Order: sequence, then structure tokens, then C-alpha cells
Amino acid sequence: MKKTMTYSEGIKEGMSIRMREDPNVVLFGEDVGRFGGCFGVSAGMFEEFGPDRVRDTPISESAIIGCAVGASSTGLRPIAEIMMMDFLTVAMDQMCNNAAKLRFMTGGKLHFPMVIRTAGGAGVNAAAQHSQSLEAWVTHVPGLKMVFPSNAQDALGLMLSSIDDENPVVYEEHKAMLAMESEVDMDMGPIPLGKGNIVRPGKDVTIVAVGKMVHEALAAAAELEKEGIEAEIIDPRTLYPFDMDMVANSIDKTHKAIVVSEEVRRGGYMGEISAQIAENFFDALDAPVKRIGALNTPVPFSPALESQYLPNAADIVKAVKAQG
Repeated sequence: MKKTMTYSEGIKEGMSIRMREDPNVVLFGEDVGRFGGCFGVSAGMFEEFGPDRVRDTPISESAIIGCAVGASSTGLRPIAEIMMMDFLTVAMDQMCNNAAKLRFMTGGKLHFPMVIRTAGGAGVNAAAQHSQSLEAWVTHVPGLKMVFPSNAQDALGLMLSSIDDENPVVYEEHKAMLAMESEVDMDMGPIPLGKGNIVRPGKDVTIVAVGKMVHEALAAAAELEKEGIEAEIIDPRTLYPFDMDMVANSIDKTHKAIVVSEEVRRGGYMGEISAQIAENFFDALDAPVKRIGALNTPVPFSPALESQYLPNAADIVKAVKAQG
């Protein structure tokens, strides 16, 4: 069965499916209960699952993640919401030194099946402390997995797999995509972590794009097509584990690669992907890998400045043409 669903509804549907199936799946965070979440993602879940399984927490990100670590170690499968990705900074000890390491440090005797939901990304004029894309921070830590859906289908399927995983998974939701609608195949089921998606096939250049940048890449590809350039767009969907095989197969065909992320370009995770491509597939490349990211500045509040800060389709088109 197929239905049209928003990105936000895809997230909620994934959570609700697993909560109906498994009483050990619980959701907690700031305002996720009666209020339905800061962005309305969990609206109605308090009424369906009750206060024991959908719980509001104090305004303490370290307590939220600490609670998830403890709960997951004792048999629950918590979904902990950190309202804004920027606020992961307050919970880095619990996330990076506890959640990420304790399965390793117990020799696998304890499992920590927990999902950390958090809203990242700019484009909604939320200013410097509520708009960051901190994927590089998360992916740098061994023991953490990370997913970043770009549409409602992936939001649903990746949520199912994230809840099922026996390790901590950071699940990033882009604020500017929450109301974006797309068709969802309700029978598809979980999307495996580490399996990317070829969003648009092409033969002339490989564009690896993450999150909302997938849609900027699609817009760029439409412009490039007018000039006879066929861009292949790959959405990794999972940042770690990362589907490098799919990228390699594409580069073998196109011989050019561009990586695009909304992160600040300096130190961004796409720099790591760019390095892996250059190290492992150098002989297949006809031009240097191009990186596209946000400017090296805090996110501006001004709409005019924020639009200049963010990468867009025009930047991608320019990068493709610069490769020759």
C-alpha cells in the first residue's frame, strides 16, 4: 500500500510501528508527551501509548541520554529526543563516553539499543544556537551509528532499523524538511543501515549528497541536464556505516565525484568521504574530488545572510562545471 506522507509523519510512523509491536520501546524527551514535540513529530503518541511509554523529561540533555543508556542496558529500547542537534553539546559525555563505549568495554555482555533523535540543519531562521549540522562530531566517535533520512520513506524505514539495532544510533531529522511530502510504500519495511540509494542515475558525474542537500543536488541535476550533463546522485542515508561500495561503483562509471553536505565545510564529515574516495579510487578519477559545504561561520539569523551561508543547487552546478 502506498500513501503520501510528510517527512515528519514518516518519523512518527516508524516509531509507532515498533511501539505497537514491542512494549519495551519507549519515547522520552522535552515536550514529547501531551505537547507532541517541539516540531509536532510525536503528536498523538502520548494519547495512544500513555504516560508510561511517552514521557516528558526535565530540560537536561545529559539526563535524557544518561537515562537512555541505563534503560537500554536493562532491556528497554528507548528513543531519546534531543530537541535540537546543537544541544548534543550538553550530552556529549553521556553520548560519547557512555553510550558509544560501554558495549565495547563490557566485552559485548551488555547491549545498548537506543535511538537519539535530534533536529539539525538551517534554513528556518533559527539562528546560530539552533541550526547547526554536527554530523562530523557524531561520526568521529567509534561505537555510534548515524542515519540522516532525506524523505518520508527513508525516515520510516531508517527509524525501524535504528530501533532494531543493538547499538546506539543517532537519528538526525532536518527541520526544513519536516513538512516535505513524498510517496511512501507502507510494505517496504526497514531500510538496512549502511545501504545507500541511487536517487537519480547518470553517467557523467557522481554527486554524493546528504539530508536536505539531496534535494539541492536534484535541482542541480535538472539544470545540468539542460546542458547535456547527466549527474548520478547518491544518498548515503546512513552516514555510519557508510555505503562506500555504491559510491565506488558510481565513480567507476562517471570518473568524477562531488560530495555535498550542509555542514560547515571545514572539518565536515564529507571531507572524510572525500579523503576515502581520493585514497581508494584515485585511478578511477578524471578530476579532483570537489567538496561543497556551508561557510565557515556561525549560522546567521538574518534570512538574507542565512541563504548566503548555505550551499545550494547553484554551488553544485558550478562545481560540476569546474571539473570540466
